[in-house]
Amino acid sequence: METNNKTRILKGVVVSDKMIKTVVVKVSSLKKHPKYKKYFKVSQKYKAHDEENKYHTGDQVLIQETRPMSKEKRWIVTGKVESGNKEKSN
Repeated sequence: METNNKTRILKGVVVSDKMIKTVVVKVSSLKKHPKYKKYFKVSQKYKAHDEENKYHTGDQVLIQETRPMSKEKRWIVTGKVESGNKEKSN
C-alpha cells in the first residue's frame, strides 16, 4: 500500500479532550508582516480523531491530514512528541 506524500503533518498542543474520540489541537506558526517585516504568531485549531482517548490537555502531538470523518474532523492524531527536557524531582 502506497502512502500519499501530499498529506500534511502538523505539530500542536491539545487544548481540549472533552469529546469522545476527538481532541482539539492548536497549531501555532510565525508569519511575517509584508510591510513591516516583523514576525507575529498566528494559531489555528483543528479537531483530530483520537481512537483510544489517550491524549489529554497539554500534550504535544503530531496530527496528519486524512479523509473527512465528520463535519469538522479531517485530521488524525499520529503520535505524541516527546520533549527533550524532563523535570527533576527533588
